[in-house]
Amino acid sequence: EVQLVESGGGLVQPGGSLRLSCAASGFIFSSYAMNWVRQAPGKGLEWVSVINSGGDMTNYADSVKGRFTISRDNAKNTLYLQMNSLKPEDTAVYYCAKEGSPVSRQGGTQVTVSS
Repeated sequence: EVQLVESGGGLVQPGGSLRLSCAASGFIFSSYAMNWVRQAPGKGLEWVSVINSGGDMTNYADSVKGRFTISRDNAKNTLYLQMNSLKPEDTAVYYCAKEGSPVSRQGGTQVTVSS
């Protein structure tokens, strides 16, 4: 059974930083690209970033480019999202998602950016 457990969210002031983690199990993590997506209050899912299986290719939504960095540790089966220069509009529940699979909204980690 595929399991993805997000953590690291919290309340942060504008301009602050957070590092999200996603612990993966139940599949061969190193064989799949991984995504971060988010859902802001009252809005739909928004794709944030993707990283390929080897970790050497990444892509970002324009809204986070230059501020967020996706990475992975295949030895630890863990995906990361380093978020810097956070803005109030980054407030959302953040989910990780395995390539080719729907986003499971049973988990997620809440990020709130507010003064």
